[in-house]
Amino acid sequence: MKVREIEVSYSNQGNKKVTVKNSETVFEVALAHWDKNIIEYQEEVKLMLLNRANVILGIYDLSKGGVASCSVDLKIILSIALKGHASSIVLLHNHPSGKLEPSNNDKIITKKLKKACSYLDLVLLDHLIITKNSFYSFNDNNIL
Repeated sequence: MKVREIEVSYSNQGNKKVTVKNSETVFEVALAHWDKNIIEYQEEVKLMLLNRANVILGIYDLSKGGVASCSVDLKIILSIALKGHASSIVLLHNHPSGKLEPSNNDKIITKKLKKACSYLDLVLLDHLIITKNSFYSFNDNNIL
């Protein structure tokens, strides 16, 4: 009996290795992967995967929502991180409103994700809320 096969691909051909040293680096890389025409109109969630040396393995487009919300499924986040052999992750999402202050839901999902990561020896390095001009880092603001 044949069952479905799950495929994960990774390629670093021609791409420069980027090491994350701070939240500014994460923001710069994330912004380069965001559609500038959508960032102010539609909420999106992305996941940055990193190895043990904090070198970025890649960015995964997790979900797209509407103008005020987006679905975030912890099981999908963890499965992508494990399949990508990540040692740490950064959750990224934009606020189309331009306001950088985290919502209560942003705080809840971050807390749940950090706890879930701890069971898998995976580190949640940060959660960034971004706009086209700036960002909010949960780590920098000591709420991670």
